[in-house]
Amino acid sequence: MSRASPSTIAVCAAAALFAAAAIAGAQVARAEDPVNLSVTIKDYKFEPAELHAPPGKPIAIHVKNLNTIPSEFESSDLHFEKIVPVGSEAVVRVRPLQPGRYTFFDDFHRATQGTLVVP
Repeated sequence: MSRASPSTIAVCAAAALFAAAAIAGAQVARAEDPVNLSVTIKDYKFEPAELHAPPGKPIAIHVKNLNTIPSEFESSDLHFEKIVPVGSEAVVRVRPLQPGRYTFFDDFHRATQGTLVVP
């Protein structure tokens, strides 16, 4: 049985360290946890009517429909639409945003309006 040379051992050690660093880096590079926001639709109003989120962070908006009919939670500004059945909850995921005011509404009841504020 032959012994490995010091240079072979060094190359193997470097490869093992590189592999460990790559695995650790992949875990750090995974998606950032979203900022969780909640809004309820009741009596054809959003409660709260104004949500707040920090800039540059992904957002998850949890929408609960307490109306007696389905709602369609939608935003042209944020490019999403989600039907929320009666008594149900849905989650809408929003990309990290720049500072601004972003409107959302119930497409089935256009008078139901709200705003997401990113300072």
